[in-house]
Amino acid sequence: MTEQNEEIKVIIDAAKRLGVEIDEEKAIQWMKDMKEIQETGTDYQINETEGVFGHKMSMIDFDSEDLEKYRRIGNIVGLPDTEGVVETAISLSGSAAQGKIQRFPGDLDFFERVNIIANTKEDACRIIGEVMRKKALERLHSPSYTLIEVKWGTWKSNYEQKGKVLKKGSPMSWTAEEVKDGFKKVKNEEGKEELISWEYGEKDPGWCKLDWIIADHEKGKVFNVSNMLDVTWESPDGTIIPLDGQIDPYYQEVYLEAESIPIFTKLRNQLTPDKLDDYVEQLKKEVQKYIKVGHENYGKVAKRLYNIFRLTGAHIEAMFIRELFDESAAALYQVWALIDTLDDAGKSDKEFDRQAVAKQASDLIKLVIKSCEGEEEELIVDALMKLRDDITGVTDISDEEWDTVVSESRFLVVKLVNEYFQSRLAVLPKVVEYLEGLNKQ
Repeated sequence: MTEQNEEIKVIIDAAKRLGVEIDEEKAIQWMKDMKEIQETGTDYQINETEGVFGHKMSMIDFDSEDLEKYRRIGNIVGLPDTEGVVETAISLSGSAAQGKIQRFPGDLDFFERVNIIANTKEDACRIIGEVMRKKALERLHSPSYTLIEVKWGTWKSNYEQKGKVLKKGSPMSWTAEEVKDGFKKVKNEEGKEELISWEYGEKDPGWCKLDWIIADHEKGKVFNVSNMLDVTWESPDGTIIPLDGQIDPYYQEVYLEAESIPIFTKLRNQLTPDKLDDYVEQLKKEVQKYIKVGHENYGKVAKRLYNIFRLTGAHIEAMFIRELFDESAAALYQVWALIDTLDDAGKSDKEFDRQAVAKQASDLIKLVIKSCEGEEEELIVDALMKLRDDITGVTDISDEEWDTVVSESRFLVVKLVNEYFQSRLAVLPKVVEYLEGLNKQ
């Protein structure tokens, strides 16, 4: 037995003591696959059978079982191409791109590269604003989806809206109603009301993102679906400039259409070799944020550690962490995220598939019963039943009670998720040492 296999066996034994089952044969095969792709020349792979492509490490974790569903939803949330003006490449990102290990993803995240070919940067900013608003208005609401929010533009001065301070330099958030109206009502620093038009965002597009709730009628599920845009301007001389200041790397994306390889390649060629180091540093900062006392989110810590370790060659630690997401208790992470989905769906006054929302709540109740026990289980189940009954019209609770139920159930689930992941990450001395080092920084 090799030294690496011995180390794997030690970790497997430690995991068993915590009730985490690791298939030794599959673990060794995964390690072998990781080693093999590191030795290949290119850093991305194409699955010609499925017509998808992405970073070679991302492709190992991608599960194509729901590919047609992802493409169908991608058509709802993705921006369209305009020949000679707008080029796009849409991908899955986050947990959705890691279906072989993330059996209980919380949300469905898309990432879309959008390259605007225009004479000036101002023209590019105007075009992306028009394209985003057109998409939002086309997909405002239906029984299958409802738009929740659009991130578009950057505040150039301090404002206030409904008692909330909107700080200069922060991203602008637009509700579906504001997108439809084409303006926002705010108060300036003198307390005077101003109407901020959609075109205000053209000054500095900044963080561009669209969020929906989407119902999957076939499976009776409801998802929070986001599409994060990485927008670039291609000038007449071929220079490519990111509108938010940087072109994002592609280490956790699986692109859904092989036809978008040319635009992907064009933008990929703009990335410098140090982008991997920058990406890992960004993940480290996020881990630091989620281990701070009072802000703990060890589910997100585990996800980011997995990506850090697999990208930096710490494959044994990555192998252990990927197994944590296969345990039934990890389903609570999905419950945590989907409570927010139920919250958004329940508050929506638009026509929406209430039956799918109610089924989602019932499925969450089953997950909670399977994943935990004791007083916490009873409290969470009771809360989810209240939300389900209100959505279906069996009962009618006030807005204040709804907010209280959502807040309390979310708190309980967060507590259980943190306890689960924190206790299991503590099994690996290298992980403990790594987190302690980040804490000191």
